[in-house]
Amino acid sequence: MKTKSHFFTWVFFCLVFFANAQTARIKGIILDKNNNPVEGVNINYQDKGTTTNNNGFYVLTIPANQKITLVFSHVTLKTATLKIELKPNEDYEHNFQMSDSEELLGEVIVTAGNRKRVEGITTIEPAVIRKIPGTNAGVENILKLLPGVNSNNELSTQYSVRGGNFDENLVYVNEIEIYRPFLIRSGQQEGLSFTNTDMVQNVDFSAGGFQAKYGDKMSSVLDITYRIPTRYAAAFEASFLGGSLTLEGVSKNQKWANVTGIRYRDNSLLVNSQETSSNFRPTFMDVQTYLTFTPNKKWQFGFLGNASQNKYNFEPLTRQTNFGTIDEPIALQIFYDGQEKDRYQTLFGAFKASFDYNENNTFKFISSVYHTQEQEYFDIFAAYFLGEVDGNIGSDTFGDVKFNRGIGTQLNHGRNDLDALIVNAEIKGFHKVKENTVEWGLKYTREDIRDRIVEWEVIDSAGFSLNPPREFPVNDQPYNPYTGPLVPFQSVRATNFNTIDRFSGYAQWSRKSYIGTSEVWYNAGVRMHQWQVSGDNVDGKSQMVFSPRAQFSIKPLWQKDMVFRISGGLYHQPPFYRELRGFDGQVRPNVKAQQSTHIVLGNDYSFKMWNRPFKLISELYYKSLTDVNTYTLDNVRIRYIADNEAEAYVYGLDMRLNGEFVPGTESWFSFGYMKTEENYQNKGFIPRPTDQRLKFGVLFQDYVPNIPSMKMYLNLVYNTGLPGGSPSYADPYLYQSRLRDYRRADIGFLYVLTEKNATRPDGHWLKRFKDLSFGVEIFNMFNNQNAITNTWVRDVYTKTQYGVPNYMTTRVFNLKLTAKL
Repeated sequence: MKTKSHFFTWVFFCLVFFANAQTARIKGIILDKNNNPVEGVNINYQDKGTTTNNNGFYVLTIPANQKITLVFSHVTLKTATLKIELKPNEDYEHNFQMSDSEELLGEVIVTAGNRKRVEGITTIEPAVIRKIPGTNAGVENILKLLPGVNSNNELSTQYSVRGGNFDENLVYVNEIEIYRPFLIRSGQQEGLSFTNTDMVQNVDFSAGGFQAKYGDKMSSVLDITYRIPTRYAAAFEASFLGGSLTLEGVSKNQKWANVTGIRYRDNSLLVNSQETSSNFRPTFMDVQTYLTFTPNKKWQFGFLGNASQNKYNFEPLTRQTNFGTIDEPIALQIFYDGQEKDRYQTLFGAFKASFDYNENNTFKFISSVYHTQEQEYFDIFAAYFLGEVDGNIGSDTFGDVKFNRGIGTQLNHGRNDLDALIVNAEIKGFHKVKENTVEWGLKYTREDIRDRIVEWEVIDSAGFSLNPPREFPVNDQPYNPYTGPLVPFQSVRATNFNTIDRFSGYAQWSRKSYIGTSEVWYNAGVRMHQWQVSGDNVDGKSQMVFSPRAQFSIKPLWQKDMVFRISGGLYHQPPFYRELRGFDGQVRPNVKAQQSTHIVLGNDYSFKMWNRPFKLISELYYKSLTDVNTYTLDNVRIRYIADNEAEAYVYGLDMRLNGEFVPGTESWFSFGYMKTEENYQNKGFIPRPTDQRLKFGVLFQDYVPNIPSMKMYLNLVYNTGLPGGSPSYADPYLYQSRLRDYRRADIGFLYVLTEKNATRPDGHWLKRFKDLSFGVEIFNMFNNQNAITNTWVRDVYTKTQYGVPNYMTTRVFNLKLTAKL
């Protein structure tokens, strides 16, 4: 496509201009009468045209300063026509519904995203998700580029939102709540995210102030919709990190439809780039299917199934980490013996039935079963040497350890088993009464948890076993004889058989109206949640909370297209099993729900720049938290104190500018500032483990001007350092540290072989593919050393403990092949 200006970047975003022809562009989304995207709609004028993709999206370049007639045709819907005349370089958006009767369209613009815009929901295109590079490419990879969403771990799909932790985020697929494994301790154990990107039709995300219809979590909602196929298709992807195969099809009568995906992942490429040398090859696999049956216009039935198996067999060999300063360089050398064998096997099945009684009344029934069996078995012996490094550049031993100031050993043992069964049953209603919309829902959940935890750690420094510093006499051999007991430095032993019964529900009302010439939207609702914990030697009391929430949006009749929003309310988080289990492994059945009061002020400004569409979204937020359940964060493992004896606050500002910096592509720049602190037992406010002050994120798409088939995809992330934790048994109020800032850039180059299929003759072998691409990806392009946690090592001579950073992956190259039929 020729344009007046072209914004091209590789790293430093240089601005380049070139001349163009007199053309314009029309694009949009085509929906059916049920507001579902319509794939395969042909848009033609004269002998030129295009076709909508599986998201109902189309884009077509047309002559400028000419009145032309566009014809929209589909095999099952009636033909529609549109007469239009555009100015040179004009970008015109035309979204509409195709009906069962033939019609002549006017020049009315219908914005399909209005509802999400007034609700403060961010929508992400599935095509963007599939193309942007990342070590964990997918939905979560894109979320981490949004303001307010933070993660310093490229091996993990977990993320924190506006000061919350990983357990505070809701995830839905087709209105079905999704769970993640319980015992995962590090990102490299996770393997695959539940969401299969190749099956996704729509992704909505809210970072706070969301409506009452969404569940009982305090931070965010990720609402994913899997598509219902309209034809037979297949997609394939292969890379050094694994591969996937997705098949979809429909029956002849269009009543049955199915999309199934198989994924395999091998993390060896990433793990081998870390400092710890090892003999292992972590592999992960899952199979996922979404089956729908539509017998008539009133009923639709769906089944979502998933089976996954993660095997993590780890045999560390050696590690060397250099840290310290230029004047005092220090090295940690570790030699390992032993191994770790982990297994996470999950089965998930959900049934959904929708009944459209009439145009104004819809009922839904949803039931699901989640079963996970997890085990962590490890015995790892580590001998460490903490030494001073020769920093003299002219020395023959430059970079070598010249003096060991600390020598010790450590033995970690674990035998952890967990079996969890979670069953849900839910009914929902949707009713439209004139200008009002009423939604409600009732849900029952039963969680059956069987958990055994056996972990202990023995530390030996300079030949002497170290006791825990609390409640045991000091071992200062050889100066004085030690007569106390020999115990592990850390030990956790517990067996928990527990059942949690939950009843929850919501009711909410929405309305669109006018105040003068301004459009306004109202929403108000309330959630209820009742739960009780029981089990062996455990008899918790019944608890209940209510969470009122509200939203108000206004769009003034101004020349500038602006929407202003205010939303908030109470957001309770009744404790899940992880939040009930304290540091000693024992379940505390009467842990209360954490409570967060949200207030969010937002502005959505749509405008034109370079005759292309752009949007600037800003949100100012404040959260006040009570009954806080404080925790420690080690990689992705969260351990709670489980006593509700803290309070906290969060405030911040999120901004995102997105649009077509390059014609035909979406890119964005995001900025976030946040501060969160907690006050435990009235000791004073200190930073929470998720206190990520500054965030910058860039998602950029481009193509080579003279080689339009060559695409470039770039994501950049800069986060200030998180609190680095403290040594075992140390009082966090006396010991505060921060990790170094997180800086990462991933870039991908993709050559699309099917870019010119429209001009190729019939019978050409590439005509068989809707997409065939080959590309190369560079992860951590600038080879930054990013730390996720600290390893605390004791210097026996000075009694000092050093926080040795645990670095993440270095620069890694990956090749990728994708195909779609």
